[in-house]
This record gives sequence, C-alpha cells and structure tokens, in this order.
Amino acid sequence: RIDFVLVYEDESKNENRKKSVNKKQMRKRQAYESNLISNGLQLEATRSVLNEKLIFVKVHAPWEVLCTYAEVMHIKLPLKPNDLKTRDSAFNWFSRLLRVDENIIKPEQEFFTAPFEKARISDFYIQDKDIFFNPATRSRIVHFILSRVEYAVKDNVKKFGINRLLDSGIYKAAFPLHDSRFNRRLEDPNCPSERYLLYKEWAHPRSFYKLQPLDLVRKYYGEKIGIYFAWLGFYTHMLIMAAVVGLACFLYGYITKDNCTWSQEVCDPNIGGNIIMCPQCDHECTYWNLTITCESSKKLCIFDSFGTLVFAVFMGIWVTLFLEFWKRRQAELEYEWDTVEFLEQEEYIRPEYEARCTHVVTNEITQQEEHVPYTACGKCVRMTFGISAVLFWILLIIASVIGIIIYRLSVFFVFSAKLPRHINGTEAIQKYLTPQAATSVTASIISFIIIMILNIIYEKVAIMITDFELPRTQTDYENSLTMKMFLFQFVNYYSSCFYIAFFKGKFVGYPGDPVYWLGKYRNEECDPGGCLLELTTQLTIIMGVPNYCPCQGLCNPSGDLGGHLGH
Repeated sequence: RIDFVLVYEDESKNENRKKSVNKKQMRKRQAYESNLISNGLQLEATRSVLNEKLIFVKVHAPWEVLCTYAEVMHIKLPLKPNDLKTRDSAFNWFSRLLRVDENIIKPEQEFFTAPFEKARISDFYIQDKDIFFNPATRSRIVHFILSRVEYAVKDNVKKFGINRLLDSGIYKAAFPLHDSRFNRRLEDPNCPSERYLLYKEWAHPRSFYKLQPLDLVRKYYGEKIGIYFAWLGFYTHMLIMAAVVGLACFLYGYITKDNCTWSQEVCDPNIGGNIIMCPQCDHECTYWNLTITCESSKKLCIFDSFGTLVFAVFMGIWVTLFLEFWKRRQAELEYEWDTVEFLEQEEYIRPEYEARCTHVVTNEITQQEEHVPYTACGKCVRMTFGISAVLFWILLIIASVIGIIIYRLSVFFVFSAKLPRHINGTEAIQKYLTPQAATSVTASIISFIIIMILNIIYEKVAIMITDFELPRTQTDYENSLTMKMFLFQFVNYYSSCFYIAFFKGKFVGYPGDPVYWLGKYRNEECDPGGCLLELTTQLTIIMGVPNYCPCQGLCNPSGDLGGHLGH
C-alpha cells in the first residue's frame, strides 16, 4: 500500500537554476530519504509520465513500523468485538427514514479498544494485517515520521521535517493518496471504494436530506475530521429551527409594516408633512421635511417590530439549548468512537518544540532535569511579543473603523447638501435614497473590503506569531492560534456593527449646540427611525457574502489531520 507520496523536481533536468543550488538540495533530499529508510520506511521512486522533470517517491510503511509508532503515538486499536446490547432510541424510526441504506454502507463493527502495545500484540483483534490499520491511521503514522526525520545538522542545530523541505522547495508536494477517483467505482468487488461511497451517499447533492455516515467518515478521514462534520451537521440541523422562526418573524414584520404607528405618522402629510427638521450639516444643508424618510421608515418597520423582540428572546434560548444538546451529542460520539481520553493518550510533543530543547531546567514537581527550548525569561519575552502583536492588529482594526467613521461624516455632508433646483426628480431621489441610506451602503462596502484585506494578512501573521511562541503540543498550538484568530476576527467583523448599534447617534447634542468629532466633523445622527436599518445593511453585507472557509484548520494537507481532505 502507498501510504504517502513525495514529489520533487529532478535537478539534472532543471537548467535554469545554478548547479550549486541543485547539488545542495540534492544532498539534503538524499540525507532525508536515507534517514527515512533508517526509520524503517520503504521508498520507491517513479518518474512522471506527463512531466519528465517530476519524480514521485512512494512511501510504504511496513507492519513493524506501523506497530512501533502506533505504540509511540498511543493509538487505540480493537481488542475484541463489542458484545454489549444497545437499546434503540424512541425516535429511531424517524432517523431510519433519512439514514443511508445499510446494504450500501454497512454499519461499522464496534470493538473494545486499548492503546496499542507490541508486547501484547496477541491480545488485539488482528484478522488481517493489511486492514488492521485503517487508511487514516496509516497516513497519520507516516506523517508523524516525516515531520520528525532530520535532513541536516548546522551549528549543532538539527534541521528536520517535511514541512521545512516543502517550504524551501526541495520537495514540491507531500500527500497521502485516496483509494480511487471520487466519482468512479472500483471494478474489483472485493475492494470496495470508500471514497466513492462517501461521494455518492454523502457529498453528492442528491443526498442532501440523508443523515451523514459519520462512522465511514471517521474511518476514512480520522476522528478529528469525523467530529468536525458531526458538529457541522448538528449545527445545521439546529439552524433549521432558528431559520423557520426567523423567517416567520420577518414575514410578520413585512405584513404589518403598513400598520406601523410611527411609520404612518411620518408618512402622513398632516403630521410628518408639517414637521420641519433641522439641517444635518452646518453650511450647505437646509431644513428638510420629515416625510422624506417615509420609505425608509416603512423598511425599518420590517426589522423593528414585535417579531424582532420574539426572535431575540428565542435566539437567547436557542443558543443555550444548542450548547447543551451538543455536549450530549459529543459525549455520545466520544463513547461510540472510544475517544474519551483521546487527547491525553495521543498527545505528543511537537517536533518544532523538541528540536529546540537546548536548555536544562529542574521540574518543580518531579525534581528531575528536563530539556526545554527557552528559559522562564525567554518564555515571558515570547508571550509578551505575541500579546503585543495581537493588540497592535486589534488597534489597527480600530483605526480602520475610525477612518470609516470619518468617511461617513464627510460623505454624509455631500449627500445631505441641497441639490440644485434645476435637476428634476430631486424629491423622488431623496424619497427613496436618504442621506443615511446612501452613506450606510457605501461605508458598509468599504468596511467589508477592509475586513477581507486585514483578515487575509492577519491569518498569516497569526501563524507566524504562534510559531514564534513555540507551543509544546499540537493542542497548545491549536488553542493559541484559535484564540488569536477569534479575538482578531471578532473585532474585525463586528467593530463597525458595535459602533452603529451602541455609539452612533448617542452623542449628537441638540439643535443649536451640536457635538463635533475631532473638533471638525459634526457627529453623525441616526435615521429618524433609529439606526437599526443601517445595522441591518451592515450585517447583510458582512454575513451575506461568502468569504471564509469554515474548515480552515482542516484544509491543511500537511497538518495533523491526515491530509485526505486537503487533497
């Protein structure tokens, strides 16, 4: 079985690069592959048929290597079939209607499991050595080896890992193989294509109504990918209820918009028509009639009605139920997949951390000497640098929000200025496009563009900061990176919304004594009906455009999740 594939470009065929560079890369690659063989892996080189420059190195993991590293990585493997009786749920009849046909995807057999030990290999349930380790486990073991094998030593510092070789261009790619093409069934009936089954019964649009075959997803991709799609499916199911209630509340606001009391008063020529409003800027703006905001007040009634209050209360309850029900579902999956102690048993030191362990300190608890990459002072310096970098980027976001506010104030004066009298349709334009609406739409688009640019840049910066902090384990690394991304994206996406919801229109003064921002710009006001319509516009532009991959951490082919999904 081919467990991994390494791809590089033959230096003898590359005439564009210097010979010294080619020889240096060749030496590093030969040293790396030699160390892979020393660790028990078997390598097989094949030249590409389509491109003679490319050479594919097929990596095979023998049985002994798989057993050795399965013990090192504390991988749980089956001991004996599970003979405990289970009771069906009261709602099992309903789920059976949406479940994938068991004749197509057979249910996975359940086992009692334990961390693998070579000394007790006879206790494990081994019927066929070729299928004892599933593809996801084999890929994980091989990637574990690839990420730790060294290829050079310079100044007593070891250089190692496939990731650094990929970054330096010595290898062009490194990936595990799928068992077949996703849309074609294998001809051999004794060798079923799990990828084809997943495509046909799970990923195909015709199967959108079916329950996910999570056991097969877990078997093919591994536990982390499986738990991710389990959460995604559960979240989608819970959102259906919220979407139905939200749509009902929206329709209620749309149907009752003409019966809104304050909208009727604004549009009434005898009430709103007799109300003259103060100028919205100091020099070029004139007095204006309240009836100009008639159409915007009707639109605002759609989103600011009794249904909005009902939906807000409902979502407060929905969030709590979602969290509690997911905890229950997660506990069920942990029990079924036997991953209750997954992190504690699988966790191992990151190779980047292990390579820099040059300092010796005494553990305060065990009183034994340990190798660490930095002293306590060095750790404080790294943490301080990381926190300072995150705060700098958050302040950069706040600065961009202030810039957008200045843009709002400047453009609002232009839209609020009185149009020349010789232009026809002035009243019609102002009737359907108020200064607040025009300013809100343009500012929201600019804000969205800035959000996307900062998000792309910060994603790379966050990885660099986390790498510099040098977390000890993969869990520590993921937690640190997640915290940085969460803090940044929360401020990045929602700072403008917080400004509109809680600050805009709150400090404008009163007629005759307006409040000026930065001593120059008159503070902007909300629409006479409030800022909710502008807030809705901002959220629609931010949330309505697909801009972020929800499986960002899972799409990394060189990550800890096996690489199947990335390719």
